[in-house]
Amino acid sequence: MIHVENLRKEFKKTVKDPGLKGSLKSLFKPKSEKVVAVDNISFKVAEGEILGFIGPNGAGKSTVIKMLTGILTPTSGSCTINGKNPTQNRKSYVKEIGVVFGQRTQLWWDLPLRETYGVLKEIYEVPEDSYKKRMAFLNEVLELDDFISSPVRTLSLGQRMRADIAASLLHSPKVLFLDEPTIGLDVVVKDNIRKAIEHINEQEKTTVILTTHDLADIEQLSKRMVMIDKGTKVFDGSIAGLKSKYGQIRELYFETDVKNAAEVLGYAEHFSLSSDDLSVEPEGNSVKVRFNSSIVPVSDMLSYTLNKINVSDINVKGADIEEIIRRLYEQGVD
Repeated sequence: MIHVENLRKEFKKTVKDPGLKGSLKSLFKPKSEKVVAVDNISFKVAEGEILGFIGPNGAGKSTVIKMLTGILTPTSGSCTINGKNPTQNRKSYVKEIGVVFGQRTQLWWDLPLRETYGVLKEIYEVPEDSYKKRMAFLNEVLELDDFISSPVRTLSLGQRMRADIAASLLHSPKVLFLDEPTIGLDVVVKDNIRKAIEHINEQEKTTVILTTHDLADIEQLSKRMVMIDKGTKVFDGSIAGLKSKYGQIRELYFETDVKNAAEVLGYAEHFSLSSDDLSVEPEGNSVKVRFNSSIVPVSDMLSYTLNKINVSDINVKGADIEEIIRRLYEQGVD
């Protein structure tokens, strides 16, 4: 469905010397330098797949998405989506994709939502019968009925996000690009949005590229993830594989009546662990220990703790995806 080969995007940035003299010089003899925003990225997405696409701020995520949606033209490389080039087949291509940007809306601010959808129906040339069936489906999945007659400006953030997703799906696109679809939403609304996306994907086999900073979105919706940093791809694989390969951090929780338990245990000295591989957070009678299980096996950590102090309750938990990705950004991927 989506084929991206050696995609590269360069920009020219004006360089100005400091001060008034520098400003005048740049006005008459401007200097520029080349900035590589995306550097030879390649990946494929199968039909009906939900791909998590992540990276830190400035990594090049938005630039990649803009090239895939046809907003930007690549400097080199290629991308084809359902056999179409986003920039060369622009008019026919946009009828096959839906785009939702969490910070922006494609809805008309002062129009009732129902009329907005009517305008989009004409823009996308959706036949009347198809439109009625489509709206019935979207009403069922996204629960639009309660606010479909309200002006867009009166909608809450959660309602507007559901309305934007419906607008992007009105013409039955084959590919849906979601950029931060749950940003700023409360926990309940986030969960409802995720369930709606999951349902649409299952029912219609819509291919989804999901860009988000909320890694709970990725864990719930995606089985595979592409991670980029500084314009290059640093990981492409399953979330289970990521956890297996890089998820050495474990969290040990226990309760004890021993005062200053962290000092009594002295994990760092006993196991010779650095601050990168160990953190101990005491809170009342509870202690949370995060440690690198590739250096200290879980069995050794448990045995040492239980032999050293009295423990009333104990639990070991694997690293979550957010912790793994934080460490990858800090240390890099091998």
